[in-house]
Amino acid sequence: MNLVLGVGGGIAAYKAAELARVLLERGHSVQVVMTSAAQQFVRPLTFAALTGRKVLTELFPRGSEETLASATEHIRVAQECELLAVAPATANLLARFAHGLADDLLTALYLAFSGPVVLAPAMNTHMWRHAATQRNVETLRQRGHVIVEPEEGPLACGMVGPGRLADPARIVEAIEAAAARRRDLEGECVLVTAGPTQEPLDPVRFISNRSSGKMGYALAEAALARGARVILISGPVQLAPPTGAELVRVQTATQMREAVLERLPEATIVIKAAAVADYYLAEVPRQKRKKSAARWSLELDPTPDILAEVGQLKGDRILVGFAAETENLVEEARRKLLAKNCDMLVANRVEDAFGADDNELTLVLRTGETIQLGRGSKRELADKILDRTLQLRLSLHAAR
Repeated sequence: MNLVLGVGGGIAAYKAAELARVLLERGHSVQVVMTSAAQQFVRPLTFAALTGRKVLTELFPRGSEETLASATEHIRVAQECELLAVAPATANLLARFAHGLADDLLTALYLAFSGPVVLAPAMNTHMWRHAATQRNVETLRQRGHVIVEPEEGPLACGMVGPGRLADPARIVEAIEAAAARRRDLEGECVLVTAGPTQEPLDPVRFISNRSSGKMGYALAEAALARGARVILISGPVQLAPPTGAELVRVQTATQMREAVLERLPEATIVIKAAAVADYYLAEVPRQKRKKSAARWSLELDPTPDILAEVGQLKGDRILVGFAAETENLVEEARRKLLAKNCDMLVANRVEDAFGADDNELTLVLRTGETIQLGRGSKRELADKILDRTLQLRLSLHAAR
């Protein structure tokens, strides 16, 4: 694998030399990029001697002959390499990555790079625990980047606590796992539904729910990053669609059903993360109903059961459903999985389900397994759901 190793300016920069050596021993090609601060701790010559390659240090190197070619060097390197790892990732680098600044070679390369990113932070304990750093780390996690959290122990500043650069073996493990997972959905077409539906009561009012669509959009983004073609069928949400997804916008449950059935023949994996409204008003008045002192009684009909219908039509596709429950989480998820003919049911409690950036999920599988994913960002959980989906398909196909 061709990868970029970005080295930030902290005392842990010397450990990046050991990391580069281990990566080379494992057969990877390593292009080192150093910040100006990193060069205060370790000379570029150290990495050049280890890797046998010129170390990149400046966005605009001195010397008129190289200036034009070097001005786009970050683009060339970003296109040639399969993974970007940064160790140590200082508080300053994390902030610049999170906010999209591009004022040196490494940060410009980061913005030009579209593959998997592994970040190994190292800094003073108070800097690591600061709310600003933690917010930046969460932003980067939401983008799908792997964070190899710092270890606890004595620091160069004399303090003891979290902030030490993770052991090189841990970082290498994270790098290789991220690289292996990158393209495992190539050739797949993943159909994802996301968000709520809105069922009109009159031209102004509607019935809906509090779904933000974040989980479905995270699944679409994760599937794209792993090489899949993605069809995202979305109810009304305030989210930007992942770049590269084929977006189909719908409003009502009926519209979502029509869109799902129309695109179903193209899909190899179907993930029904949308929170479809359960009831609708069959006869919607054309005029707004005026408010009065009188009670307003509604006779509602059940919306189409899209998940059950897809379950009957799925064939060899893998079908993943979602369930938000207030009680008996696993039992209700198991019942729904069997009733809808799903292969996996992703269950969470209602209080965790809507709006937040993180969640705590339980997977109930057709094989009889129940897997606790624990709490994490929705983007992290999306990859874990896709991991289990691929494993499940292998086991189901082997059993046929």
